Amino acid sequence: MSSSPLLPFSIVALTILLFGGCHCSHHTITVQTLIPSSACSSEEVAHQSLKVFHSEGPCAERTFGEQKSESSHLEFLTRDEHRAESLRQRRNAAVPRTQRSARPVVIPARSGIALGTGNYVVTLGIGTPKKDVTVVFDTGSDLTWVQCEPCIGSCYAQQGPIFDPRNSTSYKNISCDSPECSDLIPATGHNSGCSSGSCVYGVLYGDGSFSVGFYAQETITLQGTEILAGVKIGCGTHNKGLFGLSAGLLGLGRAEVSLVSQTASKYKRVFSYCLPSNPSNLGYLRLGSTPRISRIGYTPMLTDASLPSFYFVEIVGITVGGQKLSIPGSVFSTAGAIFDSGTVITRLPPAAYAAMRTAFREQLTMYPTAPALSILDTCYNFTGYDIVSIPKISFNFRGNVSLDVHVSGILYVAKISQACLAFAGNENPSSVAIIGNAQQKTYQVVYDLARGAIGLGAGGCS
Repeated sequence: MSSSPLLPFSIVALTILLFGGCHCSHHTITVQTLIPSSACSSEEVAHQSLKVFHSEGPCAERTFGEQKSESSHLEFLTRDEHRAESLRQRRNAAVPRTQRSARPVVIPARSGIALGTGNYVVTLGIGTPKKDVTVVFDTGSDLTWVQCEPCIGSCYAQQGPIFDPRNSTSYKNISCDSPECSDLIPATGHNSGCSSGSCVYGVLYGDGSFSVGFYAQETITLQGTEILAGVKIGCGTHNKGLFGLSAGLLGLGRAEVSLVSQTASKYKRVFSYCLPSNPSNLGYLRLGSTPRISRIGYTPMLTDASLPSFYFVEIVGITVGGQKLSIPGSVFSTAGAIFDSGTVITRLPPAAYAAMRTAFREQLTMYPTAPALSILDTCYNFTGYDIVSIPKISFNFRGNVSLDVHVSGILYVAKISQACLAFAGNENPSSVAIIGNAQQKTYQVVYDLARGAIGLGAGGCS
């Protein structure tokens, strides 16, 4: 997690108006679609998929009830900056990056804004008999944990009952002197401890949130029928921070303790997801190798020694409004870049962001500007407009792989009078670039650790 912020309720899907099949360099959108829908889509994801949903969108009311996050846009963006800053601090400068080289289960996934650590959430079954819990899934975290009774220190408010391991016949604490306990050190960044012979974990995230508790083995059930026995998880009895109403965190990083590594024999170290363009729609999280769509382009998965759990890629270019930006290759090679499901707003090296911002502003001179919003410095007032034209933005990666940012990921809309470019620049040229989840929407993003590649397929949620 390292303090993954949430996908904002106001980053909404925009309706694209198609004129005669024109493949233009701009999105033409109706301003009315900047207002989020109040209804949850009735569409269901494929069998064996975990549903992904937005915790403050209408789909979330099914899980989280009527309770909503009271976070303002400024608070949300501040949390997102905490997440990005924690990644910057963890990465040592000038460390070379090198390439690394069952049956799938697909889990419905929904966007999770209320969670200060991940933005998108899925529902799992924990224990025997299983108890359903809704957790954030995060590619930037390794340890999976849920809140547990008894809360020895404190537990934050979550929707639904806190899991009580005393009522599960499959729960078992891991002993202090086991090799599994030693695996926690690289995963959490903190030494594991011991209490009455049982292994204790402690994980502190970049925004000051934390979880402390017992390291244990437990059964996880996916989609009601896929049973994973003996999964090592954290049972948090002392938890505090920006987790919203979720029950905990699902770690999808690359360390040995992550769910990806623990299920390697079953799912072959492959998973994918698609994040919905609209909070009223569902996405999915899929464990296993079968792709949802046929046309997927793959770019090499790279590794950085200072952030070994993260998924690095090489950006080779950015296009705005059909024009490739003039950015030296050294700008991207110096910083490196990661795909991260737990950061919302994409962060770019300062030179790359400056070039993007200039090109974007040059193509929107017909609209009045609006005040900056926290880290977002390019904002517009669309009051009085029925239709607006927004330049398309594309990222190009090594291997001739492109990500054409969905129109809903180009703007962060606080209100009609303040619609901002949903990108930000790092201050330091060597700070890692982050492809945030707002810009990943509608793509099937495939993490194939066995192959050493990240795949991108457009139209992945359909």
